Parts: sequence; C-alpha cells; structure tokens
Amino acid sequence: MTNSSRRHVLSTMGGVAAASLLPAPWVHAAETFKIGYVAPATGPLSVFAEPDPFTLEAIKKLVAGGIKSGGKTYGVEVIYKDSQSNAARAAEVANELILKNKVDMVISGCTPETTNPVADQCELNGMPCVTNDTPWQPHFFGRGGDPKKGFEWTNHFFWGLEDIMGVFGSIWDKVPTNRVVGALLPNDPDGNAWGDPKMGLPLMANAKKFKLVDPGRYQSPNDNFTNYISEFKKAGVEIVGGVLPPPDFGNFWAQCAQQGFKPKIVTAAKATEFPAAIAAFGPRSEGLTVEVWWSPHHPFKSSLTGQSSAELAAAYTKATGKPWTMPVGFKHSLFEVALAAFKKSEGKNPKALRDALRATDLDTIVGHVNFTKGPVPSISKTPLVGGQWQKKGNEFELLIIENSQAGMIPVGAELKAIA
Repeated sequence: MTNSSRRHVLSTMGGVAAASLLPAPWVHAAETFKIGYVAPATGPLSVFAEPDPFTLEAIKKLVAGGIKSGGKTYGVEVIYKDSQSNAARAAEVANELILKNKVDMVISGCTPETTNPVADQCELNGMPCVTNDTPWQPHFFGRGGDPKKGFEWTNHFFWGLEDIMGVFGSIWDKVPTNRVVGALLPNDPDGNAWGDPKMGLPLMANAKKFKLVDPGRYQSPNDNFTNYISEFKKAGVEIVGGVLPPPDFGNFWAQCAQQGFKPKIVTAAKATEFPAAIAAFGPRSEGLTVEVWWSPHHPFKSSLTGQSSAELAAAYTKATGKPWTMPVGFKHSLFEVALAAFKKSEGKNPKALRDALRATDLDTIVGHVNFTKGPVPSISKTPLVGGQWQKKGNEFELLIIENSQAGMIPVGAELKAIA
C-alpha cells in the first residue's frame, strides 16, 4: 500500500486504528444489529476517545458468536464515526449513521459538544440512542429538555452539577485557604452550565461561603490567559476551579508559572482527568485535583463480562501499555446498556428498542443505570468522587481523596496542598 493510500484509509477510519475492524459485520448471520458510534477520535477532545480501540476489540470478541434477541441470533456491526471534536460534525455524522448507514441504535459520549448534537439528530429522526460522559444538566437542559417529559428516543447516564459541586466544595474544605476561588470557564455548554447562578459554581460558592472571582467566559481554544491570571492575583485567589479542555488548561497552567501565580488548590474538570494530559504538564501535575467518575477502585462489575472495575482497568493497561483512564469504564458501559436493550427488545423494531432502552434497569461497570427514576425522565445518575494526582515513584497516580457524594467508593489518600 502506498503512503497516500494508507493516509486515505486512515482518514476514513476517523483516526482510530481499531476502526479497521468495523466496516463488515463482526458476525455473519441472517440479520445484523447495527450500532452507530460517534466519538471525538481527533481534535482537542480526542483524549476522551483514547479507549475506543480497546473497547471495540473487546466487544468484538464478546459478540463473536452473535447475540440473541427474540429467539434469533443476530450479527453485530459497529459503525464508528469521528466527530473531530466539533459539534456540527457530530450532528453530520450522526445523520449519516441514521439515514445512510441505516443503523438500529446510536451511542455516543465525550462532552456536550458530542452528545448533544448526536442526541438531537436521534430525537429528530426517531432513532433509539444512549449517551454518557456529559454532566446531565448540560446534556438535558442544553437540548431544551422538559423535566416533566424527558425525551422520547434519547437516554443519558452520568453525574450532575450537584454532584461535582459537592465534590469540588468538599475538596476545597480540606486545605486551609482564604476561600477565594477563581473561576476558569470557557464559552461552551459545560462552561456556561458551570457558571449558571442557579446550578453552578456561584450557587455552591455562596452556600459554602467561598468568594467567587469570575472574569467571565473565554473563547476556546485560548493561548493567552494573562487577563485571568492578573485578575486572580489581584483578588488574592488561592483556589482555582473550572472545566476546560486539556490544551487550554496546559496554556493556563504554564502561564501561571511564568507569571508567578501559585494557588494552593487547582481543580480543573475535563482538563486534568487523563494520564496523557497530565504527562504533558510534567512536574507541575503534582497536586492537581479533579472529579473521578470511574476508577479501578469503584466497586462495580460489568454485566457483559463479570469483570470488576479493577480487572477492566488492568486489562486496558495490559492491552495498551497505558495507565487506566476514566472513559474506559464509560465506553464499556455504553455497550452494556445498548446490548441489554437489544436483547430485551426481541428484535430490531425501533419502537421496541426505544422502549427497552427507556426501561433499562441494569447494574454496570460504572454503577446502576435506570432511566425511569430521574432526576428527570430519560436521565440516570452515576456516582462521583474526588481525586488528586500524587507522585508514586516516577509516575503520577490519581488517588481517591474525597467521597462525600458516593460513600461506597473508598478513599485511598489524603489531600495535599500544591507545593
């Protein structure tokens, strides 16, 4: 194969090598259950999709003999589409999956920039859909959801802003500070939800008597945070909290060092969740704190394989040579929910699949998923704890240091202020 031909093939794979497994049905049977899968394989959110090749290979092996639904055995085909970390592109490829590829169900994850446009296309076209890895408020209310009705075709499971605000507040209470918090929030669905006075950082700061310094939303991507740092220094900020993509935080954190800004606690959702991103920050990774949505310490098992969280994390490291990362569990759980609904639906009828998804009541690798119990219809919450990156030998390890919102997940270390 020539280099130009190889580049063309890789481009059609959406940047994920395992996608080469996907164009043909994984099992040759009279009928095939087709799952469309949208994720940001490339672009600034690609770190969320890092486990996709591992997950797809594991699921391929798991369904090698087909799956039964309604007394029949069906082959399984997964069609993978790269959103390129772009909401418009996510909507476009979701539409392709529905109208061109004729899938039976769509699954997706990786922040509102992916899940919201994908779910909107599914709702519009009457396509059964399940998503995760977006806080439920930016996903539900960001799509104009009505708490009295929910959505008809789309379902979502993840934690909410109330959980992460509880985690952040509890982390910040563990180290003596002047309780002055600097908000670092982009102008995107996550940043706008976090800045909302009725459900975000302002509400939590007021309730726990933190003084919030909020310079406003910045446009992402951003390579200059001088104005934010200057305002934080002027206000005496000792805690920084927010939600932003890893490249933006990398710029902010490097400029903090250059400009002599040294907060005692930095809790950056999204940006500091991943070993790959942390490695890029070098020694300045030590002491960073973040919410933890899945880890080897979570006391849950897969409904598909029986693996514990620790066993799944170990399998990922063995297969890839990489440390565990939070999306591993949530990628796996998408297939747990999708395949369980298909088995229950007794075939590929869209309304039967929709109803089976809506009736999900399943113990998964990330916790219990039940879309009928709320907090609003079509949403199920999963547990959340807090972690800190601490040096272990030559590596950084994400250790659980806070479990106020999910006591079933054990704490493994004490919080240390940033040196």
